[in-house]
Amino acid sequence: MINQGNIFIISAPSGVGKSSLIKYFLKKEKKINITKSISYTTRKIRSKEKNKLDYYFISKQKFKCMIKKNKFLEYAKVFNNYYGTSLKKIKKILIKGKDILLDIDWQGSKQIKKIFPFSKSIFLLPPSKKELLNRLYYRNQDKRSVILKRMKNFFNDMIHYLEYDYLIINDNFKNSISDLQSIVYSEKLLTQYQNIRYKKLINNLLKK
Repeated sequence: MINQGNIFIISAPSGVGKSSLIKYFLKKEKKINITKSISYTTRKIRSKEKNKLDYYFISKQKFKCMIKKNKFLEYAKVFNNYYGTSLKKIKKILIKGKDILLDIDWQGSKQIKKIFPFSKSIFLLPPSKKELLNRLYYRNQDKRSVILKRMKNFFNDMIHYLEYDYLIINDNFKNSISDLQSIVYSEKLLTQYQNIRYKKLINNLLKK
């Protein structure tokens, strides 16, 4: 529905800087009513993460039970761990007219586009493979074997970039934030949304 919030999907291969970009954007954004969807996952919690803030960390058994009960808007298995988005939580946010940022992969993006075709998708790429490898090592979250596995999986993720509405090369963090803001702001300025936001003003202007 036109008066609902917008969905912004953000995807990227591991290590490109997606999470940092989203976190900074939401912290600094004051102009619009937007929030990040918190996904469910079966992977182990990392040292700096918090349950119910970064993810809902649950067991594989509980996750599979939620799948059977059709609780997810989308879900996928990545590196032997499950990730999923709650359908109920997303609908609740949208009905309130609030925008949502979804941090998901290309598999989830495809599923959401089928259900919410109005959603906008953004794909992030690194400036080079060398820089991506450096970032994976620098964040110090995975073992060397896992990092090499993520690099091998880079191509499988990257080939889906043409399925997205927007593409950002995350070379300069400040510029990437600006690009993300431009995308979100431009969607808010669409005539169909502005017509609702300024309905009273427009009606008054149309009076003879």
